[in-house]
Amino acid sequence: MDISLARQLASFVGALLILVAYAGHQLKWMDPRKATYNILNAAGSAILTYIAFHPFQVGFVVLEVTWTIISLYVLMRQRIVN
Repeated sequence: MDISLARQLASFVGALLILVAYAGHQLKWMDPRKATYNILNAAGSAILTYIAFHPFQVGFVVLEVTWTIISLYVLMRQRIVN
């Protein structure tokens, strides 16, 4: 598989994971305080973070790194509280 095609597919999957979480929250299919929502956000943003670093795109990197950190923080906080 061509590397460009693989990157496009990975970025599509990352975006899709985030959009599923977003749609699930907005349509009330998913509780944003539950692990599933934050796992989808963390996984999707982690994939897009990797894509943003190659080649480096500062705005995209800042957005995706922040999104990943916040999602992981909420997941860890939920585990500690529960």
